[in-house]
Amino acid sequence: MSALSTGIRPLHQLAQSYGVQTAYWDVSHQRRQASAEALLAVLKSLGAPLRTLQDVPTALRERRQGLWRRLLEPVTVVWDDSPTTVPVRLPATIAEEATLAAHLTLENGEEMRWQWRTADLPLRETAVVEGVRYVVKELALPGGLPWGYNRLSLELPAGREEALVIAAPLKAYVPSEQPEDRLWGAFIPLHALHTEGSWGSGNFSDLEAFIEWLAGIGGGIVGTLPLLAMFLDSTSDPSPYLPISRLLWNEFYLDVTSVPELKECPSARSLMTSSSFREEIEALRSSHLVDYGRQMALKRQILNELSRFFFENRSDRLAAFQRFMEANPLVEDYARFRAAGEKQHNRWQSWPQPLRDGLISEGDYDEENRRYHLYVQWLVHGQMAALAEKASQQGVRLYLDLPLGVHPDGYDAWHQRSLFVSDASVGAPPDVVFTGGQDWECPPLHPEKVREQGYKYTIAYLRHHLQRASILRIDHVMGLHRLFWIPKGMEPGQGVYVHYPAHELYAILALESRRSQSILVGENLGTVPPAVRPAMKRHGLQRMYVVYYELACDPQKKLPRVSSDSVASLNTHDMTPFAGFWQGLDVEERLKLGLVDRKGAKQERKANRAYKESLVNFLRSRGWIKERVVDTRTVLKGCLAFLSASRARVVLVNLEDLWLETHPQNVPGIKKDYPNWRQKARYGLETFCQMPQVLDILQLIDRLRKHGR
Repeated sequence: MSALSTGIRPLHQLAQSYGVQTAYWDVSHQRRQASAEALLAVLKSLGAPLRTLQDVPTALRERRQGLWRRLLEPVTVVWDDSPTTVPVRLPATIAEEATLAAHLTLENGEEMRWQWRTADLPLRETAVVEGVRYVVKELALPGGLPWGYNRLSLELPAGREEALVIAAPLKAYVPSEQPEDRLWGAFIPLHALHTEGSWGSGNFSDLEAFIEWLAGIGGGIVGTLPLLAMFLDSTSDPSPYLPISRLLWNEFYLDVTSVPELKECPSARSLMTSSSFREEIEALRSSHLVDYGRQMALKRQILNELSRFFFENRSDRLAAFQRFMEANPLVEDYARFRAAGEKQHNRWQSWPQPLRDGLISEGDYDEENRRYHLYVQWLVHGQMAALAEKASQQGVRLYLDLPLGVHPDGYDAWHQRSLFVSDASVGAPPDVVFTGGQDWECPPLHPEKVREQGYKYTIAYLRHHLQRASILRIDHVMGLHRLFWIPKGMEPGQGVYVHYPAHELYAILALESRRSQSILVGENLGTVPPAVRPAMKRHGLQRMYVVYYELACDPQKKLPRVSSDSVASLNTHDMTPFAGFWQGLDVEERLKLGLVDRKGAKQERKANRAYKESLVNFLRSRGWIKERVVDTRTVLKGCLAFLSASRARVVLVNLEDLWLETHPQNVPGIKKDYPNWRQKARYGLETFCQMPQVLDILQLIDRLRKHGR
C-alpha cells in the first residue's frame, strides 16, 4: 500500500467528520473524486488544525475527541407533538455515578426542570475514543411542546452546556385545497417595470400600480426579483442575487416623489425642478437599459437634502423614526458600516483592523452619511410596508425571492464575519452548459458555527422577508442539504460539496412559515440530490414546475402531470423568454457569447427542434392547440392554458412573454458582454396593461384557474 493511499484514507475520514463529501456524481453520471488539495483547503476553512497531509492524523484525533467531549449537540428538533430523545455524551466514569440536572426554558418564558441519575438513563451506544470510553445516554423531552425556540441546559458536577431546542410543525404553511386557492399571477423584475413617472426604472409606487391593475383582471400574485440592499455605484455588479444584506431593503426602489418631507423641503424641490436635473431624468428614461449608478446618484441628491431637512427641523415624524430605530437596532450598525465604507473608499477587508473587527467609532465616518443611511432605511421600510398592505387590500400575494448568499464585501459578511467562510465561495460543478463549473462569488455559511449561534442570523433574514412576503421562493433549495464550496484560488471544477443539517433548517422554515402564514417555494431545478424533493414534500415546501426543464428531463419528451404542490411557469429569470426559445434565438445568443461552440450549438438546435415538435404534439393531443399551422403565440397560449387548467397551486406568468420578448433578463455565466439585470421592459405599464395580446392570455388564465377547462 502506497504512502499516498495511506494518507488519503485518514483525510477522507476527517472530511466525513466535518460533513465534506470526498466524491460526487456529476450530471453525466460520472463519479468525480475530490482532490487532496481541495479537501485540505476546505477542511482548513472549516477550522481543522492542519496545513498539509502530514497534519491529518493529528487533526483527526483532535476532531474525534472534540466531538465526543461535547455533552450535547448545539441544536435538537422536536417535530409537532412527537416526543424526542436527546443524546447526551458522557465519559463512562462519570456516567456511572453522576446526577444530571436539566432546565428547559421555553420561548414563552415557561420553565421545566428535571433531575436524573445518569446510570438510570437509557443507553444508546458506547465508544472508545483515543483510549477513553464514552457512553451515549438518551434524555427524553416531553411531546406537545409549544412551537418556538427553546433553551435546554444540562448541568453535571464537571460542567454545564446549553442547546437550542426547536419545537416546530412538520410542514410549512399550506393553504387549504379550495378553488379560490388555485392562484395565478405575473412576474416582472422591478428594475424592468416602468411608468410614465419613473426615473429610469421601476419603484415601489410603480409596483403598487401594477398590483392594482393585476388585481383588477383577477390576478392574485405579483412576483419579482430580490429587493435587498445592494452596492449602487457605477462599478458594482447589479445582480439582485448578490445583495450586501439579506436583512435590509434596497433604497434604489424608493419613490422619492412620495416622501412626505419633499413637500416641506425647499432645497430638494428646487433641485428637482432645475433644468439640469430634469434633463438627467429624461436621459435615464430614454435609455433602454437601467443605469443603477447614475440613477442612484440622482436620487441621492434629493434624499441627502431630505435627510438634512428631516434631522435639522425636528419633524413631526421624528417619533415614528425613533420607534423604527428602537424596533430595528441593526439599522444603526448598518448605517455606520455604509458611512465608514464611503469614507474609506475600499472594501471592508482592507479597512484598519478595529473597523474590520466591527469597532466603528464616531470619527470613522461622516455623520451626515450615517444619518442618510438611517433615513433611507426608514423610508424604504415604510414604502415596503405600504406596498405589502396595498397588496393585501387588493387580495394579491407578494411573491418575493430569497437569494442563496450575500456579497463578500457587504454588510452581512462583515457583521456576521464569524459565520461566513471568507476563503471559499459557493458555486456549481461542471455541467453540460457550464463545462468549467460556476463560481457565484458568495461566501458560504459555516455549517457548525450557524448551529452554535442558534441560527439567529438565519431566523432574522427569514423574518425580514416573511414580514412582507405571502409567498417566498428559496433560491437553490439544495443548499439546505449541501453547497458546492470552491476554495479561494481554485477553479470551480475543483470544488467539493459540504453538507448542512437540513432537518434543522426545514424546522426553522416550517416554523417561520406557519407563524407568518406564508407559502414557501423551493427552487429545485437542475441537478438535484435524491433526498431533496422528498424532503421538500415531507415539510410542505412547494416545488417549481418549469416547462422547459420538464421537457428536457423527460426522455419521451412529454410534459408530465403538474402536481398540486407546484408553482408552474414556462421559464425563469435565468432563461430566454419563450419567444426567444421558440425562434431558436437562445442558441444563437449563447454561440455569440462563447457559451457554446459550433458543434454544441448544432446539437442544441437539434434538441430544441425535438422539444418543439414534442410540445406541439402534446398540446394538440390535449386539445390546447387546434390550429393546423402554429406560430409562437399559438404555442405560448396553449402552454399557458395547459398550466392554468392543471392542479398547480400557483401559475406564474412572465409578463414579458406575453408580448413575445426575445431578450433574457440574465444570461448566467456572462458578466461583461451582456446587460444582465439592466434591461427595461419593452413597454411601460400604461401601454402593456391595454395591449390585447396581454389581456387576452391573462383573461384566459383567469378563467381556467377559477372555473377549469
